[in-house]
Amino acid sequence: MAWNLAALPLNIDPQQILLHLLNFVILFAGLWLLLYKPVRNFMKKRKEYYEQMEESAKEKEREAEEKRSAYEQKLAEADHEIEEKRAAVRQELENYELKRKQAAEEQAAAVLSEAHKRAAEDREYTVRAARKEISALVADATEKLALNKSTSEMYDQFLDKAERGDDAGGKA
Repeated sequence: MAWNLAALPLNIDPQQILLHLLNFVILFAGLWLLLYKPVRNFMKKRKEYYEQMEESAKEKEREAEEKRSAYEQKLAEADHEIEEKRAAVRQELENYELKRKQAAEEQAAAVLSEAHKRAAEDREYTVRAARKEISALVADATEKLALNKSTSEMYDQFLDKAERGDDAGGKA
């Protein structure tokens, strides 16, 4: 049986079907080359870009963690150094206070020594003055005895002068 290609039922032309099939293949190949391949390449590049960004972010996070641990270590060292310096300053302050205390004690000892020295000089001066006064009173009493005054009268004069605090020259 020979097919009459021009007279298929429902008015279907096989030549038209082949042409449409050829057009579909050309359209599919064109769309494949013009749309699918560039979009696929774009998506591949985009995926690589985001993977690279993720790797970069992980690297930066790792570096940040390393820096944070380094800074924490530096802070711990700085705290230790500060504590050492505080201890040194405390020691220096204690030494300074000790030196100031020793200097004050030496100064107090010097002032006390000077006061004792002056007190001894004043006592010596007072003793000498008292001896002079006593010797003047004794000389005056002896002179009056020599002039034959009565002993009781002279004794009364001696006591009067002693009460007033007069010395031989009339000083108080």
